[in-house]
Amino acid sequence: MEKIKVAVIGAGNMGKNHVRIYSEMNNVELIGVADLNEEVGKDIANKFNTNFYKNYKEVIGKVEAVSIVVPTKFHHNIAKEFLNRGVDVLIEKPITINLNEADELTALADKNKLILQVGHVERFNPAIIELSKYIKPDEII
Repeated sequence: MEKIKVAVIGAGNMGKNHVRIYSEMNNVELIGVADLNEEVGKDIANKFNTNFYKNYKEVIGKVEAVSIVVPTKFHHNIAKEFLNRGVDVLIEKPITINLNEADELTALADKNKLILQVGHVERFNPAIIELSKYIKPDEII
């Protein structure tokens, strides 16, 4: 079986989780993790036996898919760059800071026949599902 070449953009708590999961998958070749924080990024890369990149652009041309796990205000530009280069994208929620940017990414993925997926993992968390049974629709917690 040919492995999918993947990188993680962002080495925060959620990025570390993405790196860990990819490192455990048999059908994935984890190319590396990219982050502006060299100390944190290198620590995660070393822990999971992968490469560290200070600039996410260094993985362009090396990957077939990326997880974008950076602050939301950077989602649009980073995702757009990868989608324009033929790379499938998993992006943590929220997809972007506004609907226009989200629509642009969706249209770009459709045009290039690429996967653009948003990680809504908590939506399927049994604790969240159970909690939602006790909250009135107009309440904010």
